[in-house]
Amino acid sequence: MSDSSLFPIFRFGGKKDGPALLISAGVHGDEYLPMLAVQNLIRHFENNPDEADSLNGTLILIPVVNGSAFALGNRCGEDDKDLARTCPGVDDGTITEQVAAALSREIEAVDFYVDVHTGGTELCVFPLAGYVLHSDERILEQQRNLARAFQLPFCWGTSSKLEGRSLSVARDANVPAIYIEYYGSHREASEATVGIGMDHPLVHGCLNVMRHLNLLPEEESTRISPEFVEDTRPDSGHMQICHPAPATGFYRARVKLGQRVGMGAPLARITSPGSLESIEVQANRAGKVIVLRDYPRINKDDAIAVIAEQYSGP
Repeated sequence: MSDSSLFPIFRFGGKKDGPALLISAGVHGDEYLPMLAVQNLIRHFENNPDEADSLNGTLILIPVVNGSAFALGNRCGEDDKDLARTCPGVDDGTITEQVAAALSREIEAVDFYVDVHTGGTELCVFPLAGYVLHSDERILEQQRNLARAFQLPFCWGTSSKLEGRSLSVARDANVPAIYIEYYGSHREASEATVGIGMDHPLVHGCLNVMRHLNLLPEEESTRISPEFVEDTRPDSGHMQICHPAPATGFYRARVKLGQRVGMGAPLARITSPGSLESIEVQANRAGKVIVLRDYPRINKDDAIAVIAEQYSGP
């Protein structure tokens, strides 16, 4: 283990030629399953030094990037900045800006990157592997292959124009990268409380990426053929702006995660906390519901749902 002074870093292998793969978790402090998954990987390789020594390349694991946010149990840290909007950061800035700068250096120094997320405390995300639609076709194809290798049911290619993210740092450094989303809210809490093992989809997916890159000298495990959707629109992939709530109140979903809906379909109903007056929110596009709020209270402008639809331009 080494330490950037801002977050712990665990490095394995490197005795044989091969790529350097970085896997990070805890960019947001309320996303616990990824942290547990990366901890499992660390424990596995520490307890099996022969396997670590046999890696064809180098594996770098960061279990909790954003310690300030984790301590608060929030998406953001003590400076109220979202790390996923702050990259590449600055070394003499606030705590989140410093962490962003340190994480950016780690990303720029590797050959491949996987950033593992969930929907956090209030959102639930259909299990997916996402990537930006990189302008370099070679890197884009590598990202598609990484997303496929993770073996979640959905792969989502979105705008390369969003800034401040870990993947925008990877984009600028020409490092093939994917991010993972896996449920969240109450579903995440129940799994995290019980604990997860090496067969959990997040752990298995990371190992499968390692097999795909030949870091692990094992056959790649393929179980499913994921659905792929690619959306070239400039704001695609920005989950927090989709279907903003028109008012603050009590929230009730009218659809299920993973459901396919048509344009105008009812997504949710918001009831005023001081009366029985309610507002129905309708889908502004047709497609698959891949993000859905899963929390009884909602504030005005909070995202309600994300609907993925195939789009390649006007």
